[in-house]
Amino acid sequence: MYPNFYYIFKDWFGIELPFLNIINSFGFFVALSFLLASLFMQKELRRKFKNGILGKGITITKVTGKPFPVSDYITSGITGFILGFKILPILLDFSVTNGNPQEYLLSGAGSWLYGILLAAGFVAYNWYLDKKQRLETPIEKSFLTDPSHFIGEFTLAAFVGGLLGAKLFHILENLDEFSADPIGSIISFSGLTFYGGLIVGGAAVLYRAKKRGIPILHMLDVGGPAMMLAYGIGRIGCHVSGDGDWGIANTDPKPSWMSFLPDWMWSYDYPHNVNSVGVPLPNCFEPQHCNHLVPSVFPTPFYETVMALILFFILWKLRKKFNYAGTLFGIYLIMNGLERFFIEKIRVNTIMEFAGIKFTQAELISSCLVLGGIALIVFAQKKKIPTVSSPVNLE
Repeated sequence: MYPNFYYIFKDWFGIELPFLNIINSFGFFVALSFLLASLFMQKELRRKFKNGILGKGITITKVTGKPFPVSDYITSGITGFILGFKILPILLDFSVTNGNPQEYLLSGAGSWLYGILLAAGFVAYNWYLDKKQRLETPIEKSFLTDPSHFIGEFTLAAFVGGLLGAKLFHILENLDEFSADPIGSIISFSGLTFYGGLIVGGAAVLYRAKKRGIPILHMLDVGGPAMMLAYGIGRIGCHVSGDGDWGIANTDPKPSWMSFLPDWMWSYDYPHNVNSVGVPLPNCFEPQHCNHLVPSVFPTPFYETVMALILFFILWKLRKKFNYAGTLFGIYLIMNGLERFFIEKIRVNTIMEFAGIKFTQAELISSCLVLGGIALIVFAQKKKIPTVSSPVNLE
């Protein structure tokens, strides 16, 4: 396993670069999932717009040659200070972290000198760019664009909302852990619940889309395949880092029908997992991540990656097949719910109980997703919002 990029470079290239400990494998794949999802959403927004179902275009006004606002200087200064105060010291001397970069990044430790110098440098460079672009008389230009112009705004809303939702739902699912250490639970990089991110992040995107005049049902259809892709890519991060989203113990021999596949696809011990869970690895002398699981477990993140990517390709192929908006997202909800519901049977999770019935948070939400997907398909057939109209050309 590779909890961070230090382990990747050490294993693949045989070189040790301690500062790479600050680049978490899980975080890398989460970032990659947002990037790929935004690209596919952008592509789909453009297609829908060209089909004439997202209006006639949005007028954007830009002013060039105008002095940068004070907020630009403040932002560049803060960015430079943070990089100088926290990141530069690690790059120059990783020992300042005492072998725990996460704790260092969340602490008050850092270099005030580097922070101030880099902040001044960023502000000075911003001032140079400002002076270079200024005109005696600023020029105002208006142009017509399609809704995909706002994909950066939607991605940011998904990231912030998703992170808050994932953390909130994890806290609700693990109240004992939160009660024991509220601050640590909130600021920890671990402990993120997918469905919390899906619900809150999705709501944030829909809010921004509505502000930009994009119909909700069409935006849902745009997001369905992209979210399935993001889920699959994110699960690669879970598997590679060993973040605890693995399955139950699996000591059974590998079935004969899987004989041509690597043993880890059936049962895996997640060596060097990022949570440092399990028993010590022999001959491991790293300051962290020297544990592996005994007994080995089902590698459920890998299974979910495979299933999510297959479902993404199915949804992507189906996206042009339906007459009414909302149908595609309804199918996404059903697929997502069924996939997660059944994987829960071999996955480690916190058990909840109500009226004598035991279940996991994910089982409850996935069941609601299936029912919600069915309801949305029925609603879409009654609402009859077409998915094709007169083509639009911005030229």
